[in-house]
Amino acid sequence: MLKPWIALAGAAVLASACTTTGNTERNAVGGAALGAIAGAVIGNNVGSGNAATGAAIGAAVGGTAGAVKGCREDGGCGAGQPGRRQYYDERVGRYYYYDSSTGRYYWEDGSPR
Repeated sequence: MLKPWIALAGAAVLASACTTTGNTERNAVGGAALGAIAGAVIGNNVGSGNAATGAAIGAAVGGTAGAVKGCREDGGCGAGQPGRRQYYDERVGRYYYYDSSTGRYYWEDGSPR
């Protein structure tokens, strides 16, 4: 009964060292936890009444959804930045933008300004 929770906690610890911002991991762990709880409740009340199977499925789905959400918050996973406001520097004839997550300015190609 305790083995699935130990495995889930171990996976969360291993995933916590993947990115510098932590959005992907934080959202994956949160999604997995919420998914496991919802899956256990649903699995217990529906079908064969197996809460462990429901928790495992819910954790997998919730963790995946949370990881994708966190990755998109970091600007990856297909999250383009079309709404990013760009400014034009007339002295050098190039566009630049401000990245609020780092507090820095970057040229349009992504190099630091």
